[in-house]
Amino acid sequence: MKRITVKEEEIMNFFWERGELFVKQILDFFPEPKPHYNTVSTMVRALEEKGFLGYHSFGNTYQYYPLISKEDYNNKNLRNMIKKYFGNSCKRVVSTLIEEEDLTIEELKELILEIEKKRKTPA
Repeated sequence: MKRITVKEEEIMNFFWERGELFVKQILDFFPEPKPHYNTVSTMVRALEEKGFLGYHSFGNTYQYYPLISKEDYNNKNLRNMIKKYFGNSCKRVVSTLIEEEDLTIEELKELILEIEKKRKTPA
């Protein structure tokens, strides 16, 4: 999966929250001062070229839609971060979280129970 910028991710969040959108609709979601239409259009086309968005053509205009779910995107980013920063070791991630976030024994027990439940539940 190609990387996306912070601004591109902001635009992807609009799609993940609302579904299919035209560029003009995306502009409405931005606070003032709104970015220029061409700026948003360029970012949307970049997301399409990177494989994050598909589109339906309506004459000279396009309605875009997400090709990847937010959950899949987040999972892929998490796996990449674990690989890059923690030597592909989930154990090191958990260890770091315990040390840095001061997780309590009770919180760890809750996490273990959640993991056990998910593993017992058929997909």
